Amino acid sequence: MIKVYRKTPTIKAEQFDGSDEMVDKYELIDAGTMLGTHHSPEVYLTGSGKLCVGDWIATGVNGDHWAIADDVFKQTYAELPVIPKSVADWIEKCKHDGTSVGDMLCSERRPEKMRDWMALTLGTYEFNQRRYKKHQELIARAWLDGYLTEEDE
Repeated sequence: MIKVYRKTPTIKAEQFDGSDEMVDKYELIDAGTMLGTHHSPEVYLTGSGKLCVGDWIATGVNGDHWAIADDVFKQTYAELPVIPKSVADWIEKCKHDGTSVGDMLCSERRPEKMRDWMALTLGTYEFNQRRYKKHQELIARAWLDGYLTEEDE
């Protein structure tokens, strides 16, 4: 029986723009220069093959790089959610204390700052159902997949 699996590790990735800076940064191989003919628009990532503008260069935890075609990248990876530090602190506290994700989202348990961020339209202090639903899903993704804080950006 075939089973379906999901990749869980996070990677860092940068979309290749064809610039000399990226060629130098990732030590890409210029096909023309390598053959001693002329500068070529074809570049290669060692061990990963030809790299086209728009492809992604992924970096693993050990610093190794590999190329991923843009269409494959978009189907496979999603950016980590970005959340306020106060929300990240609450997630970490709940995980540390053994609180379930459901209880972590419970409005009676959440700190006021988090409740406001999740549900109130900025500047009006009116409950916004669409914002609340969006932020609930964002926090659930952050809990499961990891996150960046607004301060990290």
